[in-house]
Amino acid sequence: MTIRIGSRGSRLALWQARWVAEQLQAAGHSVEIEIIKTSGDRWENVPLTASGTKGLFIKEIEEALLQERIHVAVHSLKDLPSELPDGLILGAVPEREDPRDALISRDGRSFRDLPQGARVGTGSLRRQSQLHALRPDLQFVALRGNVDTRLSKLDRGECEALVLAAAGLNRLGYGHRVTQYFLEQEVCPAVGQGALAIEIREGDLAIRTAIETLDSPVAHQAVRAERAVLRALGGGCQLPLAAYGVVENGGLRVRGVVAAADGSRILSAVASGAPSDPETVGGHVAQELLRKGAKEFL
Repeated sequence: MTIRIGSRGSRLALWQARWVAEQLQAAGHSVEIEIIKTSGDRWENVPLTASGTKGLFIKEIEEALLQERIHVAVHSLKDLPSELPDGLILGAVPEREDPRDALISRDGRSFRDLPQGARVGTGSLRRQSQLHALRPDLQFVALRGNVDTRLSKLDRGECEALVLAAAGLNRLGYGHRVTQYFLEQEVCPAVGQGALAIEIREGDLAIRTAIETLDSPVAHQAVRAERAVLRALGGGCQLPLAAYGVVENGGLRVRGVVAAADGSRILSAVASGAPSDPETVGGHVAQELLRKGAKEFL
């Protein structure tokens, strides 16, 4: 049997799909990749915050999976809504890339040294709200398009700096362009940032067996906790909501952040617990954020 992988057609999405294909081929499987165009690809000029659609970059791929046109869907995990369609499961989460957000400035200046009122390219409310809290003077430019397109816009002078996920830059060979990485206490990452999601049909035992060696239990536990925060708060990937989990010293620690869009208020919460029960740890973070008034911003 040939395992068919469904993927978007962007360079980053194909890098991710090809990486999964290579792992499966190394294990002796025959693999092919099917490129599927999503709503997010068709609406490239529409700001993400105006789209009003959850799962903008995965809906059509999930439909192909449910219709058995493909066996496996590979996504950036941060694009995956907290609730999956009936019949689909998160089969594996490989070892996570760098989850941090990264700054790339035109002239190599650090975030603190950007000019007063500098234009920073990002369409993410999560990033904007946290960056605004650090630098209220900044202007934000909602840039869409893939990583190469955004870098071209920076180089053409459409903004003074970009903030992008470090993972995507590393995977595409642009790590050398990073000016600065943000600490999780400065800009808490998006739920699942840096991780891949390998989504499969729930009852497909053959495929489940084929991909199980790609799963990193540590990464999977961390993102399960992060997704529990997202699920409990009813947020989507385009809201000013962040969560980051890490398994260290035998325990799981999760930080959650909810912010006012203008950065005037930042609510944060941290909880720790057993890696074997990530949903409970994430739930504690969500409860504390709600106690502090998170609903006001969601």
